This record gives sequence, structure tokens and C-alpha cells, in this order.
Amino acid sequence: MAYIRKMLRLGDVLIQEGKITPEQLEQALAKQKEENIKLGEAIIMMGFTSQDEINDALCKQLDIEFVNLRKIEIDENALHLINEEIIRRYSAFPFGVDGKQANVLKVAMNNPMDIMAVDDISIITGLTVIPYLANTDDINYAIDKYFGQSKARAVAEQFKQEQASYFGDDEDSDADSRKEDIENSPIVLLVKGIIEQAVRQRASDIHIEPFEYNVRVRYRVDGVLHESVKYDRSLYGAIIARLKVISGMDISEKRKPQDGRITMVVDKKEYDIRVSNLPTVYGEKVVMRLASKEGFKKDKKDLGLSPEDLVKFEGILKNPHGIILVTGPTGSGKSTTLYTALSELASDEVNIITVEDPVEANVDSVNQVQVNVKADLTFASALRSILRQDPDIIMIGEIRDGETAEIAVKASITGHLVVSTLHTNSTSASISRLIDMGIEPYLLGDSLVGIIAQRLVRRLCECKKPREATTVEKEKLGIPVDEPYTLYDPVGCPSCGNTGFHGRIGVYEIMPITTKIRNLIAARANADEITKAAQSEGMNTLRQAAAKYVLDGTTAYPEMMKITYDADDQ
Repeated sequence: MAYIRKMLRLGDVLIQEGKITPEQLEQALAKQKEENIKLGEAIIMMGFTSQDEINDALCKQLDIEFVNLRKIEIDENALHLINEEIIRRYSAFPFGVDGKQANVLKVAMNNPMDIMAVDDISIITGLTVIPYLANTDDINYAIDKYFGQSKARAVAEQFKQEQASYFGDDEDSDADSRKEDIENSPIVLLVKGIIEQAVRQRASDIHIEPFEYNVRVRYRVDGVLHESVKYDRSLYGAIIARLKVISGMDISEKRKPQDGRITMVVDKKEYDIRVSNLPTVYGEKVVMRLASKEGFKKDKKDLGLSPEDLVKFEGILKNPHGIILVTGPTGSGKSTTLYTALSELASDEVNIITVEDPVEANVDSVNQVQVNVKADLTFASALRSILRQDPDIIMIGEIRDGETAEIAVKASITGHLVVSTLHTNSTSASISRLIDMGIEPYLLGDSLVGIIAQRLVRRLCECKKPREATTVEKEKLGIPVDEPYTLYDPVGCPSCGNTGFHGRIGVYEIMPITTKIRNLIAARANADEITKAAQSEGMNTLRQAAAKYVLDGTTAYPEMMKITYDADDQ
């Protein structure tokens, strides 16, 4: 492959390839200067073209190939030819040696036009460098994967050596110098690295757990916990102290559970991190829930709803008043569905107010209230005040007690649309739960307009392998036992971190409250009767919805059983 050694300006390349116009380039250059970002980022941010189109244009002009570092096997021999400092400095990741020519090194770069970087790497290794184009996020992911632990351990070792000076700084030192020292101190870099690594590995939660001799860090990726690293017990106190400082907790309180919050930018994306601290026998355990500001702002088409469920979802949202419930266990994506619904409903013509604990993401044109128990601002007290604020739509983070449920029902009957969550296993179980909370069935039947039960299942990676379904599996999937059917199992590859899964998708059970179901609720029908009636009107249960994903190869059979298991499956 010929590599054309020439400096090209990105703007000129994109104009030549017809991806942007000269006028758009001028606007992007102004945006670049204003935001102090790279030109490519400005062009994508303004919606003139996509990252894939920029990659295609650069590859064509430079006559080079694109490489996805998340999907290939990295050659360990190539990896050790360049030290980590050079890799990070040039954002250039060596991933292979040419099989036919042993003196050729393949290097993934986010800027293959950086001739100085290519020359430096060539001089250091004594090899001919062939640059490949790669996305910055993918290079950062690869650096974290292969060098993250060594960097973390080096920082931890540095901290142990500098511990005395870390806690004994000169009080009279210059304030700016002191701040710089803190930001570059080993423990600050260690905590920052733990969070950055979690983001790049697509983790939803970070667990920092103290034990007798060590501290364990685990990441929850696609709903499953994986151990990342263990640190010496001597680092524990400083890690917890740092997390308490940046999350706004009381650093001196070690006997009571505490909650805090961190906002952090990783790879130019803002993340909102909820921090929970719990005293255990060996010290305080910390769990951090990571949420991207963009993650909650999904289009309803991206939730994973089937075409028929999407029609039901839209139909429920069209109701001018009543209660819409989203149910499911913790971590099933309820908040994302709620925020998607709010984004759909938000406009200049309606007044939307939410009561949340905590506020998970800021939504444009929506008034959001944070519950504060210390100030006696509970769900119930906040709702009473909200009803005097002339709302059209009210979102309640969670219906936790009878008092909140009662106010929600009254608000819906008096002409408001109320959207909320409930922790139940199915749509019909939500009705029983609200009746148990003290809501009269006839009032509940009048106020409910729709219930959405949901779960998340892991998506199979591209490396999945086919196999023949067993008789028991066919029975559970509701397909003819005597016909052959292909299912897929996870395998594992570099792209999915050898787990066999990559990402998750929502599984939904949507029950619009029809006249028939309303009459059943008023007549105190049990959950099974209501479910049967809803199914006769076209509702897919969670198992039926999950079975579709198993049959089309989106997920594996055990994933379906995990979210829909009941006593009859024994």
C-alpha cells in the first residue's frame, strides 16, 4: 500500500470530496476558533457531515486504510516497540507488523497527516511506518485497555512514595501552584483514571470495595460486573477522601451512608456521576452510577420498540390527561424511557414540571425539582406545590407510597397528564401494587391510560455462533417443536472484550388501558385476568417480546430466561 507523504488540510479535503461547501468550512472555522476544538469536531457538531464521511474522504485522499481498534486482535510484539509516552503524545497506536515485510510497522493514528509523528516513530523503532486512520475514541480505548492498568499501578506506587509530602504541603505556598500540585497529584490522577477507564469500557457503574488487605475496583458493563484492578490497602483512605471531596460529601463522616454527585468531562462528553457511600466492616464502599448527558436524550425510535409497540407508545403519549406508568427493576432503563417521553411532550405550549430524586439529566423546556428530605421537600409535598404552578404535565420520579399515589391520581383526574415509574415486575402487577397502596379501583381505572413494563437484554456481538434449538427452548419460545430452528450463542472477540455481548436493547410490555381493562380494574380483577384481557387485545408480554430478539439473533436464549424467569420454568 502506497502512503502519500503530503500535508493536506482537512477543510480542503472535504471540499474536494464534496462533503462540505466552502461556506460551511468558513462557518466551521469560526466555530473551531470560538470553541477551541479541532476542525473535524466543529464540522460534525454543526451537522455538515459525519465522522464516517470524514474518514472516507481522508482515506481516499491519502490512499490509506481505516482500522477499528476495537474489532481487531492487537499484535503484542508491535505494542512493545513504542513506549507509552510516545503513544499518548502522538495518539498513535502500533497494532501490527506486516506479515510479508518484517520491517514494516502498522500504526493507527487520528491524524495520519502528522508527518513529524510518523518520522519520530520510524526513527525510534527503526522500522518503516505505515499509518492507518483511526477514531480518537478508539485509540483512547486501546491505550486504556493495554496501558491503563500499568499506568494506574505506576501512579499508585508514586502515591505511596510521596504520601508524606502529599499530606504535608507548605501552607504558605502559592495558591495557583498548590492547585496545580493537587490536580497533578498521584491520587487525583488515579481517581480520574478509574472514571475515564470506566467510561471507555462502556461501564454503567463503578464499585470501589475495601477488604482486609486490598481495594477492589469493578465495572458493570452491559449489566454484568467485571473486576478491573486491585490496589494495595494503603491507597484506600486517599481514594475515598478524594471521591468525597469531588462529590461534595462530608469528608469527616465515616459512620453514615452518604450521597454525592460529580460532573466530569471524558473525551469531550459530559458525564453526570451519582456517588453512593456505604460503611462496611472494612471501610466505606463507594458505588458510582455513570450517566452521559446525551444518553438520556434518545429518540423514541432508538429505544428498541417494535413497530407495533411504537404505535402503542405514541398512542399513550397522546392522552391529554391520566397516568402513564413505566415499571421495572433498578437498571432496566425506566429513566431513559421517561426522559424520552418528556422530550416528545415538551413544547412552548405546555408547562412540564418534574419531581425527581435525584434529577438525572437536564431536559430543555422542563422545570425540574430535586427532592430534599432535609428541607421537608418530599415527593408528596413537592406535588402539592406543583399543582398550584398551573402544570399541564407532571413527571414523578417514582411512586413510593400511598400519599404520592393518591396525589398523582387526583392530579390526573383533574386534567393533568402524570408520568411516573413504579418498581413492579409486569404491567398488571402495577395495578395490584397501586390498589395495595390504598387507591380505590374505580379511581385507578379512571386515571390510568397506559403502563409500560421494561427490561434490558444484552445484544449478541457479531462473533456469535449458530446452533440448533433444543425441544425445551422451542417450547419456551412458543415455536413448533417439530420444526428445526437456529438460535445463536455468544463467543467472544476483541470487539466485545471476549464477553460475546456488546450493548443492550430494551424489551417492552405495553398495556394501553382500554374500556375492557378499565372495567376489569374497577371490578377488582386479579393480575392474571388483566394480562389475559390485554393479550387478547394484542399486548405482547415481556417473554414474547424477548423471544422475538432470541429468534432473530439479537440476543441469546439465557438472556430471555434471565429477565422473564418464573416458578413455572423450574
